[in-house]
Amino acid sequence: MAGGEGTRLRPMTTSMPKPLLPVVNKPIMEHILRLLRKHRLTETVVTVHFLGSMVRAYFGDGEDLGMRLTYATEEKPLGTAGSVKNAADALKDDTFLVISGDALTDIDLTALIAYHKKQGALATLCLTRVPEPLDFGITILDDDGRVDRFLEKPTWGQVFSDTVNTGIYVMEPELLSYVEDETSVDWSSDVFPQLLKEGAPIYGYVADGYWEDVGSHRSYLKANHDALGGEVELEIDGFEVSKGVWIGEGADVSPDAELKGPLYIGAYAKVEGGTEIREFTTVGDNVVVREGAFLHRSVIHDNAYIGPHTNLRGCVVGKNTDVMRGARIDDGAIVGDDCVIEEEAVLHPEIKVYPSKTIEAGAVVNTSVIWESRGQRALFGPRGVSGIINVEITPELVVRLTSAFATTLRKGATVVTGRDGSRAARALKRAAIAAFTSSAIDVNDLEMTATPVARLETTRSNAAGGLLIRTSAGRPDSVDLVFLDERGADLSQADQRKVERVLGRQEFRRAFPGEIGDLTFPSRTVDTYTQDLLRSADITDVADADLKVVIDAGRGTVGMVLPTLLGKLSVDAYLVNTGLDERTPTETSEQRSAAVSLLGELVASSRAAFGVRFDPLGERISLVDEKGSVIDDERALLVFVDLVAAEASGGHVALPVTTTRVAERVAAYHGVEIRWTTTASDALATAAGEPGLLLAGDGRGGFVVPEFSSAVDGFAAFVRFVGLVARTHLALSEVDARIPRAHVVRLTVPTPWATKGAVMRSALEAAEGRTVDTTDGVRVVEDDGSWALVLPDPTEAVTRVWAEAATTERATALAHRWADLATRAGR
Repeated sequence: MAGGEGTRLRPMTTSMPKPLLPVVNKPIMEHILRLLRKHRLTETVVTVHFLGSMVRAYFGDGEDLGMRLTYATEEKPLGTAGSVKNAADALKDDTFLVISGDALTDIDLTALIAYHKKQGALATLCLTRVPEPLDFGITILDDDGRVDRFLEKPTWGQVFSDTVNTGIYVMEPELLSYVEDETSVDWSSDVFPQLLKEGAPIYGYVADGYWEDVGSHRSYLKANHDALGGEVELEIDGFEVSKGVWIGEGADVSPDAELKGPLYIGAYAKVEGGTEIREFTTVGDNVVVREGAFLHRSVIHDNAYIGPHTNLRGCVVGKNTDVMRGARIDDGAIVGDDCVIEEEAVLHPEIKVYPSKTIEAGAVVNTSVIWESRGQRALFGPRGVSGIINVEITPELVVRLTSAFATTLRKGATVVTGRDGSRAARALKRAAIAAFTSSAIDVNDLEMTATPVARLETTRSNAAGGLLIRTSAGRPDSVDLVFLDERGADLSQADQRKVERVLGRQEFRRAFPGEIGDLTFPSRTVDTYTQDLLRSADITDVADADLKVVIDAGRGTVGMVLPTLLGKLSVDAYLVNTGLDERTPTETSEQRSAAVSLLGELVASSRAAFGVRFDPLGERISLVDEKGSVIDDERALLVFVDLVAAEASGGHVALPVTTTRVAERVAAYHGVEIRWTTTASDALATAAGEPGLLLAGDGRGGFVVPEFSSAVDGFAAFVRFVGLVARTHLALSEVDARIPRAHVVRLTVPTPWATKGAVMRSALEAAEGRTVDTTDGVRVVEDDGSWALVLPDPTEAVTRVWAEAATTERATALAHRWADLATRAGR
């Protein structure tokens, strides 16, 4: 019997029939079929209705289990007896057994059948004793074992017995004559009472084995716990590596993971060090459990992702669901399939989250999420479309997303593709190229390349756009999909929305056979890039300055460009870390800080004019002065602005509104203006198109050199900086020393998506009577010149607060004042 809808088990049964719910990583029905086979019952008819095709697809003809399965499909619900009558053609010749495909048991079926035959019964009901029989039908027997009375769903005042009907019956074929065809009929409420009236031989057999009706979330968890605890006899696939600790084939479990059985870890799961998996936890196949996660008495279905420092207790997590860093799911909570529980979200006890829902970062959920998605974040972020490899960013998503982007371009257009040195980027780029060409788009593939080279190639080849796939900075488990416009810049927010609309509607354009796009591999792109860069750059006096520079290539694709570039630039360069390792395509902030500090030692010991460290992608640079002192990124921006402004004596520099206002004083001293931009990813590229722009910078080591390109480019920034240093008569430390110190404080306030508007409104109301700048967010200027900026993050459920004042203490107090306001407004 496998046709029930299992409505009480939703959301688990919203997208999965109840018989396929896993108990210790096998469907309940598979455990039942194995029990039947153990008792030599190998010819089985499966009655199906709700999502019956999924049952058929999973079990097929039963050959894998050593059985012969056939199926009887109900077009409409026929009840427990009607569904059996629907399979009458297969049951008319012999005694047959009826058993539920969604109740876990190890009852001795051989003994039950023997009892039936010994009694000469027309039907024998398998009974079991339960401590609380209120939710079951009570069956009362006489001294001979014949059924004397049925009582459906009794009250405590009617509980005359603790023997309940398990729904397991042994029957003779003639019993089917009591059931009408194509009619909804139940055994316990319709057929058996009629047989009792007629005095038919209906017997009850009280079994001693385990039986659990998996009809509620609690009983589902109990069934898993009992199976792990040995309360029910069933087969567990895998290896018992220690008492009660079962590990499936191919699972990768760190020796630093703490395992306290009984528990089960499925095939090809990955459990990292520092995790704690405790009693009565089942982890499905292909599940990833990251460092610091804590799991206790929980059931995790296949292909889920459990992020670092998550806390899961007594809950169920559906298949293909991602639980991100720091999230907590409490006792009795049920999360359906294909959900995303974002960072630091909290699900209170007994919450139900239905399939394909997103719970926003930082949300505290105390009511079930059935229809709405809570705070579905924007697809595009500051680094393009980013996510964990094969969790959030899969080949399937890349194909759909690339197809959506291609649909926004004209047929026959050309795009440029490139990647960093990682294996993940290589695999995903192949999927993207297939999607582009299948959408009637030609592809110029640069293969592995530095990001600035790909951006320039997009511009100079008159391509309609491009796609760069690279490892996320500081996150080796994540990738960025960076879509480019015809300028080689990140897509504007308007273009991003076009892509999201196509993706949401799934209205992808497909090419006819004669329209499939071409794939070509441009040659000498690095030579062309360096020639164009040196042709556009002002390198006057570089040859006469006799500069010595120490350069750290960051062990990335930068090493593919620097030798060619330095060969044509008249500097004495000491180049380190040019090797490329596909296993480490990025670096953590700690690794980067250590590398820059080491660069400082090399600069000081070699008596170089300065040192430069590139990020692995070639987009950003870090500076070290001639003394070996590290110049932090925001300070380096001021140094760059000072050198550019001193030489230009006119024009303007573009900076995001989050930059210290010391930049205004530095620029004004040399007669240069500051143009403030938003923090959007394409803001600096847009500013680069304005006449009179000298430089643009983001304060994070990224610079736009407008005479060369409109994109952030580490190589262009380096060449421009070499020219400036060569023409100044000051050491880098002297330039730094003449710039006033900035006192900027930054805070982050968790803010649910639904209240971000209220935060902005409250900030505007609180700013009344003071100067307000709404270029991006709300920037409030005080009478003494100090300022605070309240800016909701576009991709995370947080609000960012910046504050600057004459001292760090005053800036801190100002930042906390506005952060407190954002906190109150966001509640």
